Amino acid sequence: MVSLNKVMIIGNVGGDPEMRFTPSGHPVTSFRVAATRRWDSPDGERKEETEWFSVVAWNKLAEQCNQLLAKGRLVYVEGRLQTRTWDGQDGQKHYKTEVIASTVNLLDKKPAAADETSSAEPAGDITPEDIPF
Repeated sequence: MVSLNKVMIIGNVGGDPEMRFTPSGHPVTSFRVAATRRWDSPDGERKEETEWFSVVAWNKLAEQCNQLLAKGRLVYVEGRLQTRTWDGQDGQKHYKTEVIASTVNLLDKKPAAADETSSAEPAGDITPEDIPF
């Protein structure tokens, strides 16, 4: 049987990415992306609906996302869906579905925020050939 688990999202980063490391030292970066759908209802009313996605990037992609992404940036994310489950302190089972990113492309040229102290340029130790997007 053939199966496919692939997600493609274009949207705005909802907050600055958060990078952490696994106990074995692998970098992992999490961030959220908002994708908004707009349409006209049959009665001519303009409608809008925003869906939020939790995105997780690993290893080199995690490091690059942490350096280049910022709140408001327009991005294309490609990956697969993965649902984690855990038992909470209250004894309830909790679920979280995340996009495990394989590709992240910046679609805007400059950060959305006009903050002069934050830079969207890569750090000096990364060359353009290192960036997958």
